[in-house]
Order: sequence, then C-alpha cells, then structure tokens
Amino acid sequence: MEKGLFITFEGADGCGKTTQLILLAKALKAKGYDVVVTREPGAKGLGEKIREILLNYDGDVSSQAEVFLFLADRAQHIDVIVNPAVEKGKIVLCDRHTDSTVAYQGYGRGLDISRIKMLNDLATGGKKPDLTFVFDIDVETSMERVGSQKDRMESAGMEFFNRVRNGYLEIAKQEPQRVKVLDARKSIDDIHKQLLELLKFSINNF
Repeated sequence: MEKGLFITFEGADGCGKTTQLILLAKALKAKGYDVVVTREPGAKGLGEKIREILLNYDGDVSSQAEVFLFLADRAQHIDVIVNPAVEKGKIVLCDRHTDSTVAYQGYGRGLDISRIKMLNDLATGGKKPDLTFVFDIDVETSMERVGSQKDRMESAGMEFFNRVRNGYLEIAKQEPQRVKVLDARKSIDDIHKQLLELLKFSINNF
C-alpha cells in the first residue's frame, strides 16, 4: 500500500473491541499487510505514563483536567506513532481515539461537545480515522463483563455509561461513512465476520 490506513475501535468497556482488534490484526497480517497495533491512552512511551494517571490516580481529577490528559496523550500518539506508520503504508489499528473523548467526556461527563471536537482537531492536526468500528452493547452486559475489579473510569456508574452508549450511537448517526456500528452481543466469530465484510465494503481494493 502506498498510503496506509488508520482504523479505530470504539465502545464501552467490556464490549469486546480489543479482542476484535487482535483478530483483525492477525487476519490482515495473514494477507501480507504491515500492521501496527496501538491504543489510547497508553501508546508506547510517554502515553504509558499518562495512562497510569488517568486510570489509577486515587485523588480527585477534574473533568477538564481529564480531557487535557487524554488530549496530551493523543497529540503524542498521532505525531510519534500513527502518522509515521500511515506515511510508510502501514495499517494502524487503534484501541480508542477521538470518539472516546467525545462519548466519555462530552456525552458522559457533560462537557461542551463542540469544544471537545475543536480540541481533538488541535491534538490530531485535523487527522481523522479512515474507518471506525463501534461495538455497541447494553450497559448491564458491559458492566457484567468488566467484573468487580474496576479502574477509575470503569467505576463511573450506570447512568454515565448509558450516556456514553447513546453518545457513540449519535456519533455514528452523524458520520455514517466513517463510523460503523456492530452488535457486540453476538459471538466473537460472528462479529469478526461482520467486521471483515464492513472493511471490504468500506475500503477499496481490500
């Protein structure tokens, strides 16, 4: 590939997005593609330090500070990992990106969504994913899958995660060409097959 691709995986905790990302990475590598697997927050290097603060800091974190920590991680991630890989023709598969901030901090925390989008553009230099998969699941199932050992973000409660879920669905409604919604209640194999079909449909010459 002369120009690489940037594909992101989104959804609530416990939706199975990370499992599907790993399966897609294996499928793409089997076809001979050069694949980079990464995540936000917490990409290799500085991002790992920021992730530790975001998920495990035991003091109060203001909603505004939380947003800027995610944005700092994102700016570093785009500049150091994503853009160089895409320019070399690689396919970058990323576990969470800008839509997470809109869904969690915008719809979930109630911060100004238009401002979050503006800050996301600032952090990414205006770069958007070529394709985004949202794994939709009801909150009860999501929380059951996460279990009792929850990090700071996972402990936000039912009402918060209902807002997050609705936020993801609204994002998909606003950007149907980029964002594809999959039913995360289905079996791992069924979801993987649907994901591959969506990928073929969305990307020429796949």
